[in-house]
Amino acid sequence: MSNASQLRDSTQIVLPRTALKGIEAQLDDEFTVTVVAESDEYCRVIGSPVEIKAASEFLARHGVTVP
Repeated sequence: MSNASQLRDSTQIVLPRTALKGIEAQLDDEFTVTVVAESDEYCRVIGSPVEIKAASEFLARHGVTVP
């Protein structure tokens, strides 16, 4: 059985807002995710586990390190 932190990790990515500069619109167009501003510094990309995995690969191809 999965625990809450494993589920959360598979459905969201927390990044510095600057990491999405110039690619946020493309990320939003290509994947079924929601980008939420957490603060002035961080944002949260939320989606299904399948979408988050694909979005993570997209971000990595664009030079964004995904924790």
